Amino acid sequence: MSESAAAENLLGAYLKDRRTRLDAAAFGFSGSRRRTPGLRREEVAQRANISSTWYTWLEQGRGGAPSADVLDRIARALMLTDVEREHLFLIGLGRPPEVRYQASEGVSPRLQRVLDALSFSPALVRTATWDVVAWNRAASVVLTDYGAIPPRQRNILRFIFCDPRVRAAQYDWDSVARFVVAAFRADAARAGAVSHVADFVDELCRTSPEFAALWRDNDVRHHGDGTKRLRHPVHGTMSFEYSSFNVEGRSDLSMIVYNPATPEDADRIRKLLAERAD
Repeated sequence: MSESAAAENLLGAYLKDRRTRLDAAAFGFSGSRRRTPGLRREEVAQRANISSTWYTWLEQGRGGAPSADVLDRIARALMLTDVEREHLFLIGLGRPPEVRYQASEGVSPRLQRVLDALSFSPALVRTATWDVVAWNRAASVVLTDYGAIPPRQRNILRFIFCDPRVRAAQYDWDSVARFVVAAFRADAARAGAVSHVADFVDELCRTSPEFAALWRDNDVRHHGDGTKRLRHPVHGTMSFEYSSFNVEGRSDLSMIVYNPATPEDADRIRKLLAERAD
């Protein structure tokens, strides 16, 4: 193979690099009489349940593009992380792999500290299926006291359609409801979680005729950013500018920050936090 061809064989170079980093003994292969570190080509092929000749051709840049199934098997054989698997697909097929949804188990302490640093801006982290998995103190006094609710019930759609207090706090409930259903549908599909949320959707359809009607509309939207107004039973109207951010390295999580729109709104949040502390 010429130098230029070798330079263009990104897939082969990546596969070779990944296999040479693995400990053969850890996979039950003999560690004796090895001239180079890591797994041999035939050992990767064995673990991936593919032809040794076909795997050798892949490393040599021969035989054409592999299928997604073959790349998936090789990714498992090489114990690739999610980001490494994505890179393998990008250089092997020119596209990312299909989404594999995994339910979130919470956030890192570092991300929680980011939320907590936003003293007067309600902020939360939600999953692709709109379950709230982290929040700060401002969110608990302005939006919902999430800590007082069982984890399985901390879902934004459940609050909007099934919690009278949350419903009463929305300035334009109809618009809010239509927006969250459309954004939820888009997020669940993008995350590959449609089957995962099927039972939850059925439950909401039975519980709320309004949700059922909106779900039948099949609208989709991005969450993005915008403005939001809430009614507080004591402190009156509060206005916010909100932004939604994807959490780097966690495609299943989004962080939403509600910044007070005016100094008066920030003062109302300070009073709520002081009342909670008392």
